[in-house]
Amino acid sequence: LHLLSRRQRQMCIRDRFITHEKVAARELFEALKIKKIYVRYFNKPRIDNYLRVTIGTDEEMDALLAFFRDYLKKKA
Repeated sequence: LHLLSRRQRQMCIRDRFITHEKVAARELFEALKIKKIYVRYFNKPRIDNYLRVTIGTDEEMDALLAFFRDYLKKKA
């Protein structure tokens, strides 16, 4: 996330779960799915505002970061 702007670094990564303080995980999940970037969303108490992310390649990381750059910029 060091490549993201200060505003975008509001995204928090802990282990393989990510969250954002202003954008709901379910919203991010649905937007990622439209872009064919697949992550896991759990509609369960205590974890319903987190996404489970596994990245296997540099290309997948680039796609995820590009998505967040664009999506969060539009939300600002």
